[in-house]
Amino acid sequence: MSRRVIRKRSDSDAPRGFPILRLIACAFLPFAAGYYLSYLFRTINTVISGQLSSDLGLDAATLGLLTSVYFLVFAGVQIPVGTLLDRFGPRRVQSVLLLIAGCGAALFGVATGLVELLIARALIGLGVSGAALSGMKAIVTWFPRERVALINGYMITLGALGAVTATTPAEWLLEYTGWRQLFEILALATFAAALLIFWAVPEAMRPQETRSSPLKLRAIYTDSRFWRIAPLSASCVGSAWSLQALWAAPWLKDVEGLTRESLITQLFIMALGVCAGALLLGTLADRLRRRGLGSEGLFVAVTVLFMGAELALVFRVPLPSQLSWLVISVVGAATVLSYAIIAEYFPREFAARANAGLNVVHFGWCFVVQYGTGLILEQWSTQNGHYPAIAYQVAFAFAVAVQCLALAWFLMPWLGRWTVKRSRSTPTIDPSLIQALVSPPKTAVLRVEEEDEW
Repeated sequence: MSRRVIRKRSDSDAPRGFPILRLIACAFLPFAAGYYLSYLFRTINTVISGQLSSDLGLDAATLGLLTSVYFLVFAGVQIPVGTLLDRFGPRRVQSVLLLIAGCGAALFGVATGLVELLIARALIGLGVSGAALSGMKAIVTWFPRERVALINGYMITLGALGAVTATTPAEWLLEYTGWRQLFEILALATFAAALLIFWAVPEAMRPQETRSSPLKLRAIYTDSRFWRIAPLSASCVGSAWSLQALWAAPWLKDVEGLTRESLITQLFIMALGVCAGALLLGTLADRLRRRGLGSEGLFVAVTVLFMGAELALVFRVPLPSQLSWLVISVVGAATVLSYAIIAEYFPREFAARANAGLNVVHFGWCFVVQYGTGLILEQWSTQNGHYPAIAYQVAFAFAVAVQCLALAWFLMPWLGRWTVKRSRSTPTIDPSLIQALVSPPKTAVLRVEEEDEW
């Protein structure tokens, strides 16, 4: 058996001479389990939204608020969570956070009113807020930098299985338990994941010291490269998360008229799309890096494809809408690329905070889209319990408009360099020669040296 070993990248980061198989089992898979639960909690409301609305009398705006408060809290705590991860390491921080998520899930299962549900959903958002960051921190800490994009893809692929679980498997379980018992099961699974991370993940040789933390945050948020990619990544990835986590199901039911069985099948396919997308994008980014190419070009291509899929829904292009929704779900895994791009911009010791800064705008925009879509839908009256197609089209078009602006902002430096390059390659003409040419014949006299130049 091969005894390949990943050597320590820093004296304060990882144990020296850690066997690769044990590293995967103890430092990768436990965090993948936590990320799996994060994805499951993020998307579970899509399946239970009908039961929640009927049991508690929730309208579209209230349902949007209940689901999106997860993203609001998630975004609000990214910076402190990222700072804690850089200082104390992913093992301690993630295990404590998952205990909080387990308490939120338990409260959600016994809640009887909207306020209790909001508090429970907020606790869940807080508890899983470090799932992605802790996994990415572990990857950046213990794995080679040139493999970060690929291993990020593996992490998101395994985590996205939570979205798969939140479709057909959850629907099967709901037939026997109901949504309250489902959340009790999720609470127990979350407590188990917290214990797994605490006991299985190796401890770093010593926690990283935080020196001039405000200065480090300033270095991230004043970096022009960060603000170049953040709006585009947030407006596309955040919208994809929002749509898949809640509004895909109402669209498919109200606009496409799918039955419950067909709806769950489509959500299952979309969840598989996230898994496949993470693996595909991670592999492509890894191969581009081996050829000395960055991930920015691939990221632009993915976002353009995403906007095309949204516009196909908005304008009701005569294509199967399931195809557009599949593309949207794949873009939900594009964080594989944006996290890898951010990793190139900042040193390893900034990794958690840099990704946290990106996640703030990711989940902040996701909250805006998820809650805002509900508010927009409420401007139309329902017909037999269904919102009209025009309501969804207006809501989705708003998100696409923001994405177009973000794409233009991202491409502006490239366009500027291209324009400068073309201007430099274009031959220039002496203005005096032009004047001589347009002057009357009696004054159009060129000196020999000027004529030679012309």
